[in-house]
Amino acid sequence: MAPTGFDLSGKVAVITGASRGIGEAIARGMAEHGAVVALAARKQAGLDAVAQSIAAAGGHALPVACHTGKPDMIDALYDRVKAEFGRLDILVNNAATNPYFGPVIHITEPLYDKTFEVNVKGYFLMARRAAQLMVEYGRGGSIINVASTAGISPYPLQGVYAMTKAAVLMMTKVFAKELAGAGIRCNAICPGLTETQFAKVLIDTPEWHDLYVKNTPMARHAQPREMVGAAIYLASDASSFTTGAVIVCDGGETA
Repeated sequence: MAPTGFDLSGKVAVITGASRGIGEAIARGMAEHGAVVALAARKQAGLDAVAQSIAAAGGHALPVACHTGKPDMIDALYDRVKAEFGRLDILVNNAATNPYFGPVIHITEPLYDKTFEVNVKGYFLMARRAAQLMVEYGRGGSIINVASTAGISPYPLQGVYAMTKAAVLMMTKVFAKELAGAGIRCNAICPGLTETQFAKVLIDTPEWHDLYVKNTPMARHAQPREMVGAAIYLASDASSFTTGAVIVCDGGETA
């Protein structure tokens, strides 16, 4: 049983990028705390595996393939959630991309567009539709945007990615102010370097990993499960007076 205030029983959550990494860890954590979780990512097979594992542990998960850069797929995801559960309480915007690693002046326009399409437009479209449903149901809700410490201080050779994450932080504050009257809270989590497939190049490249560790007081990178506590807090009634906040989980890197 989850501690009082952190119990998500009866709540419905949509988590994007839920087939692996931070999204998968958050989905598992929310299911363990009682939420029904709708899992979204591009590939159905990966989602099915996570959903089956959650079900085996006693949870309830609905896997729905969705590319968050595609508005029609976003609409189909929410239509499915509405049809299956008749409510929406939590959105975790986590699906992101970073197709270019190099000097910002050399990025091609298609890669620039793709990064903004998924990381900014995708987050916006997901949050907007979630908020519309939350307003319709009249029970309030929680929108959690997984950003990055790159949105606070740019990472080397990831300039456009950092720009998109900075945009996510401002988006969080905009939604927080505009939706507070409807009882909808919007907050962000900024992970530091975390051991995921997404960050594999940084983890596996000694010079980049060593530089990160050198600049991090805790002298290590994070594991995906270390982002779960912040997400549970922001999704639950424990954070009932928290909106527009940015929770940094980076081992002290940006301190």
